[in-house]
Amino acid sequence: MSAYLKSTPDANGYFGDYGGAMLPPPLEPHFKEIREAYQTISKSADFIRELRYIRRHFQGRPTPVSHFRNLSEICGGAQIYAKREDLNHTGAHKLNHCMAEGLLAKFMGKTKLMAETGAGQHGVALATAAAYFGMECEIHMGEIDIAKEAPNVTRMKLLGAQVVPVSFGGRSLKEAVDSCFGSYLEQADTALFAIGSVVGPHPFPMMVRNFQHVVGVEAREQFMEMTGELPDMVAACVGGGSNAMGLFSGFIDDDVALYGVEPHGTSSNLGDHAATITYGHDGDIHGFRTLVLTDEAGEPAPVHTVASGLDYPGVGPEHAHLHKTGRVTYTSADDKEALKAFYALSRHEGIIPALESAHAVGFAMREAANHPGKSILINLSGRGDKDIDYVVDTFGLGEGL
Repeated sequence: MSAYLKSTPDANGYFGDYGGAMLPPPLEPHFKEIREAYQTISKSADFIRELRYIRRHFQGRPTPVSHFRNLSEICGGAQIYAKREDLNHTGAHKLNHCMAEGLLAKFMGKTKLMAETGAGQHGVALATAAAYFGMECEIHMGEIDIAKEAPNVTRMKLLGAQVVPVSFGGRSLKEAVDSCFGSYLEQADTALFAIGSVVGPHPFPMMVRNFQHVVGVEAREQFMEMTGELPDMVAACVGGGSNAMGLFSGFIDDDVALYGVEPHGTSSNLGDHAATITYGHDGDIHGFRTLVLTDEAGEPAPVHTVASGLDYPGVGPEHAHLHKTGRVTYTSADDKEALKAFYALSRHEGIIPALESAHAVGFAMREAANHPGKSILINLSGRGDKDIDYVVDTFGLGEGL
């Protein structure tokens, strides 16, 4: 692990000005227990051996890097590559940290895994981990996302999870987090709240990043083997930011340009996008300090994006830090660009991407022409099986694009 990853965050969970753990007193001992358990198992040869076994023999790792030859030719300029986390078991990067969190819960003697989910990929992954380890599972999901991501709701239920619909507020990801925290307060002695991204109170932003580090390690080695050099540009979509931190962590100490692609929705008006770094301000949300989209009253604002998994008014504290230091450039792709990329990758490469990942594909398609002779590596963080009904019912089959 690189010097940066070993030294960041600090002992209190701060990435520069962002992070920390602002918890109600009843939860403080439980998060202390999680921190201490993680510190123990992360240095345990037995834990590392079992996690490696799971990744190879259950998840199907390593996932490959693919060269998008057809898309590169159509776009002109840079050559586009993708780390294929859509080929990870359950169809997204989320299982990387969910199986590890399941192992952590097992080590702590917990009998239940619980979490929030937006697009449902984290929910499916955690339900999968619960089934694998023989645990109960409780998933909180906003009613809007339940309607948009029906296939993933069915998958969670088939895997044995209890899916709790969240009907208050914006009925999306933020409210799912609120709902899950409330439920966790009542059962923290027996359950682990397996937070689904690099967000939440310390140690979760660090822990989830480290569990996702495998993505960046593999991608770096694979790209070097394929091309003999490092990529010029590395990009990933950013909501909470777990898939991006997983990929970025493999290149953080290299002379490689890193890009986080936020969801710009339908306009720059508050409520029409979820581009937190682009438009947000310093604030607190869900027990940590970061950049937050806020309304006139200073409360987390409503957000919009075609991709349920990016539908969050905050962002991981490490992303806020990397933005402030300038190590990562944060840009955005709007709904139209993401949908165009969704159809283009399906038609020209035979790969149907998740709408979240399609934001990174859209970035690569837009930037390729501006960087002739360069290479762009994106994280294809998930597959689009969960999105096809919603996309076709709402936008059609993309004829004419």
